[in-house]
Amino acid sequence: MYSFDFEKPSTIDEAIAALSSEGAQALGGGQTLIPTLKQRLNAPEKLVSLTGIAEMKGVTAEGDTLKIGGGTTHGAVAREAKSSFPGLAKLASLIGDPAVRNRGTIGGSLANNDPAACYPSAALATGATIRTNSRSIAAGDFFDGLFTTALEEGEIIVGVDFPIPQASNYQKFEQPASRFPLVGVFVAKYGDRVGVAVTGAGEDGVFAWSEAEEALAGNFSADAISGLSYPADGLISDLHGTAEYRAHLIGVLTKRAVSAAS
Repeated sequence: MYSFDFEKPSTIDEAIAALSSEGAQALGGGQTLIPTLKQRLNAPEKLVSLTGIAEMKGVTAEGDTLKIGGGTTHGAVAREAKSSFPGLAKLASLIGDPAVRNRGTIGGSLANNDPAACYPSAALATGATIRTNSRSIAAGDFFDGLFTTALEEGEIIVGVDFPIPQASNYQKFEQPASRFPLVGVFVAKYGDRVGVAVTGAGEDGVFAWSEAEEALAGNFSADAISGLSYPADGLISDLHGTAEYRAHLIGVLTKRAVSAAS
């Protein structure tokens, strides 16, 4: 580690003011940032912790929308979303281990946009809205590629609004060492559409499987996509699995998610 300043504001306005100084960086749960600091891959002059901002925490169902504060931990989402949005609660319960779930936050995960993070698949499949301190961003416009989002310098995620689906499920083929998904698929069914989003597989990060969405919109069953397969082009190929293997997993996990949601 190295020397840096540290601030822990108690309001969003205080956080934005602290982040306006040169070399400042926001700190959520620190599950990604702290390891990069230890490895000297990141060297901010000031860390601004968002963990003391009460207005950025909590899970609330308002009508057909689930509102989650950006500073809410994975563990809290797993517990508090269980009755209103069980598919999202299950996703949160599968992230990392208890230590990670009790520190990591939904806002930090979305802002980091790791290509194997779980939350981006739920946000994209449901058509969630990411709320920042200055605007609202549709999930389809938020993710811009590996570790890249539409967030501007000094902008923070204060909350996420999820349209609650009629049925949903998340299936994750876990890489046992990291517990990140080798492939993860989130399926969400609404009255007029179905969302299918894939994480862990794409070279550019999370993506929607539009062909499966169209097939499932007319017939929400595993049989509706039995003849579909996702192409291997553009998928990650590494020591954990080839692009072809990941393409196969996308089909298998999507069928499982639909069956479980049904």
